[in-house]
Amino acid sequence: MLAYIMVGTNNVKRAAKFYDAALAPLGLVQTGMDTRYVGYGPKNAPAKSQFYVTKPYNKKTATFGNGTMIALAAKSKKAVDGFYAAALANGGTNEGKPGPRPADGTNYTAYVRDLDGNKICAYCAKAK
Repeated sequence: MLAYIMVGTNNVKRAAKFYDAALAPLGLVQTGMDTRYVGYGPKNAPAKSQFYVTKPYNKKTATFGNGTMIALAAKSKKAVDGFYAAALANGGTNEGKPGPRPADGTNYTAYVRDLDGNKICAYCAKAK
């Protein structure tokens, strides 16, 4: 259903350092970068970039949307934990520690804010 996802940044180099680390446990790697954007795709199919961090086209300050969140699929609890640890180690902030959700524990998720305030989730369905 989705073609790709974009979040804004005011500093592409800083955002790339954060996302290089945070997305690696999810199997995503940097697929391209210039002064305006950095792209990420699956490690086994890097030509399929689906997540971009970019300076706004209108050249205004990037801001995050209140209530907006991007959830990225993770293969395991270990990948969710790795995403969370790498994000915090690279300047991200906690928005929800890794753990089972909802109350029945069907899924396993972690939530962080990136360096520009975007809320990003790593999500493992029916976690084992």
